[in-house]
Amino acid sequence: MRKQLLSPSIVFLVFSLYCSLSLAQTPAPAPAGPTNVTAILEKAGQFTTFIRLLKSTQEADQINTQLNNSNQGLTIFAPPDNAFANLKAGSLNSLSDQEKVQLVQFHILPTFISMSNFQTVSNPLRTQAGDSANGEFPLNVTTSGNQVNITTGVNTGTVANSIYTDGQLAVYQVDQVLLPLQLFGSSSAPAPAPAPAEAGKDVPAKAPAGGSKEDASVDASAASTMAFSFSIAFIAAMSWKL
Repeated sequence: MRKQLLSPSIVFLVFSLYCSLSLAQTPAPAPAGPTNVTAILEKAGQFTTFIRLLKSTQEADQINTQLNNSNQGLTIFAPPDNAFANLKAGSLNSLSDQEKVQLVQFHILPTFISMSNFQTVSNPLRTQAGDSANGEFPLNVTTSGNQVNITTGVNTGTVANSIYTDGQLAVYQVDQVLLPLQLFGSSSAPAPAPAPAEAGKDVPAKAPAGGSKEDASVDASAASTMAFSFSIAFIAAMSWKL
């Protein structure tokens, strides 16, 4: 019997089907790792102090948890190391642990804001540090062309550039540490004016030209003594004549 060989087209079709089945069984590449804000800042460089604050206050863990377990976006203003170096000596060391948490949270907005959104945001912005309605943590944004300025009531910082954005998290570099009124307002307030003189205290008046009351009493006493002496002398003289 004569053997029939498979045609080249059939061989190619079988080979293609085999390759397709083999590729289908190959595992897909692993998804990208979870968002890590400190890793983003470390890659950008020059944010050592801010990273240390994020870790010591445990805000880094809270940020990463929120980003990886919810759809709620965040915006972070990250001051570089030279911004912290420009602070008044001892500013950070003078803060309590709770105040350091508030300082870090003041640099975090609980919503995602793109660079173009800064043109239309409503002031004051709410931060993770607390509601700005009570005037303790106000954060106001003003724009001039492409420049974005952030005013805290104590100082004003400028957004230098965008470090990272993915539609859920935006990280911007700012040229100054944003100082909230709640923590730094008293140090920037003007010194109080000297207290006015108390109304109840009278300034002693000058004695009248004729002398003081004590002088008048002395004069009256001397006059009485002289009159009494004269009367004694007159009686004695009359008695002598008699």
